[in-house]
Amino acid sequence: MLMGMAAFAANDAIGKWLVADYGVAQVILLRSLAALVMMAPFLMRGGQVMARIRSAPRPRLQALRAVCATAEVFCFYLAVFYMPLADVMAFWMAAPIYVVAISPFLLGERVGARTWGAVAVGFAGVLILLAPSLQISGPGVVFALLGTMAFAGIMVLGRSLRETPDRDLVLFQLGAAAIAGLVLAPFDWTPVRSGGDLALLFLLGVVATLAHMLVTRALKRADASVVAPLQYSLLVWGVLFGFTVFGDVPAPGMALGAALIVGSGLIVLRRPPRKIAADGA
Repeated sequence: MLMGMAAFAANDAIGKWLVADYGVAQVILLRSLAALVMMAPFLMRGGQVMARIRSAPRPRLQALRAVCATAEVFCFYLAVFYMPLADVMAFWMAAPIYVVAISPFLLGERVGARTWGAVAVGFAGVLILLAPSLQISGPGVVFALLGTMAFAGIMVLGRSLRETPDRDLVLFQLGAAAIAGLVLAPFDWTPVRSGGDLALLFLLGVVATLAHMLVTRALKRADASVVAPLQYSLLVWGVLFGFTVFGDVPAPGMALGAALIVGSGLIVLRRPPRKIAADGA
C-alpha cells in the first residue's frame, strides 16, 4: 500500500505536468493505452480477454466500479489543472470518511456515535479546505469533491469484488478510461510536441498500472481497515512533489484541514463498523 501510494503520487505529479499542455481526455487516453500495452503479457497469460470480461463475477458492480474509476481519474486531472497538487490530495484524503458516512445506507452497517463524531470532524476539515482564504478556484473544488466521492465508491466496490483477479480489475478500469478518452479526446486534441512529452505519457501509463496493481493487491491481502490509513502517506508525497516540481507552498488552512481529515480518518478506521444482523439486532 505504501509503494502504491508513492506510485500514485508520481502518477499525479506527471499528470498535472501534462494537463498544463494537453487535454485531460487526451492524457487519459494515451495513459490508458500505454498501460494496456504494458499489461498485455499478463492479460494474455490469463486466457482470452473477452471471455474473461463476459464471465466476470457480479458484472453490474464491475461496470459501476469501472465508471467510478473513470470519473475519478477525469476529476482528479481536472482538479489539479486548477489547484495545487497537495490541496487536491488533501480532498482525496476524505474518501474513507465518505465510505463510513454512506455505509449504513449502502452496506447495512451500524455506525456508532464516536465514529459519527469523527466523521463530523473530517467534514469540518473539508470545510476548512473550502475556505476562500485558500484561493482555490470554483471548478477545481467541484471536480475535487466529485472525484473524492468517486474514489470512495472505488474503495467500497474494490473490497466487494476481491474475488476478481487483480489483472481483470485493472483491465476493466483501464479499458473504461480508454473508451472515455477515445470518445472525448478528439474535441480537445493537441499534437504531442516532443519526444520527452511522449515518454512522459508512456511513463504515466506504466506508473499508473503499477499503482493500481499494488493497491489492488494490498486490498486483497489485508482488510481495508488495515491498509486504508496508509493512504494518508499520499499527502506527504503531494506536498513534496508540489513544492519541488511546481513550487507550491501549502497554505496554513490546507495544513489544518488536512490534519483534521487525517485524524478523523484514523479514528474511523481504528474500529471497523459492524454489520446489522438480518433481524435488526
